[in-house]
Amino acid sequence: MFALASLSGASDAAWARAGASEADLAVLGGIALDADSRAAACDLVARGREEFLPADPFAFVDDQLAALADAPIRPGMNVRSATVEPIREAAAICTEHDAVLEINAHCRQDELRAVGCGETLLRDTDRLARYVAAADAAGATVSVKVRAEVEGVDLPATARRIAAAGADAIHVDAMDAEPVVASVAAAAPDCFLLANNGVRDRKTAWEYLAYGADGVSVGRPSDDPDVRRRVARAVKGWKRRRAADDPSPRLGAEVSG
Repeated sequence: MFALASLSGASDAAWARAGASEADLAVLGGIALDADSRAAACDLVARGREEFLPADPFAFVDDQLAALADAPIRPGMNVRSATVEPIREAAAICTEHDAVLEINAHCRQDELRAVGCGETLLRDTDRLARYVAAADAAGATVSVKVRAEVEGVDLPATARRIAAAGADAIHVDAMDAEPVVASVAAAAPDCFLLANNGVRDRKTAWEYLAYGADGVSVGRPSDDPDVRRRVARAVKGWKRRRAADDPSPRLGAEVSG
């Protein structure tokens, strides 16, 4: 699978449509859902970062996903929250649109970490597991976006906890520690594994796929059609190569749709 990864303040329905001819999944957002995460997002905007700050974040999620109802790409929505109930509400909306709900345990900005969002969740696996379980109970296909090389975090152990809580997918930003993908794949074999960071062409895509990723995602250059075409060709080439060796796919229908 080839996915387009969320970019704060940029990944909307129009962005997803632009990549629909190459990618299988487009994760919109991130979107701050509750008061604390929205206050943190406002602070980020004040220092020059782009963020989605609609008056009603849940209406935004609903409207953006509805705008992709006829698009040839499955949508997802990356969300941030300091509390669990907004996750449940956003997951219910995603369920209505057959969209992936992606819990953000990835962002490392001080403002977001201070309110318990982003990578802070990697150090609070009990709360992260509650988020996953709430989204799963709402019927959503659940992904968790995580980051490698966070001090004090055993990412494979976190992956096992996420999987046990009901996650369908784990989206790993490898942070230049590519072999971690193999460790996460081994720790959570029933989760679809997306790998991210520096994916630009066949060489970079195939490296992650060889480590056991089920798919790759492109972040910052996701609006570059040349990069999208190269990565799409690489993923298709890998599928052909694997099909010749093993005609039974590993996993992934839940996420790719």
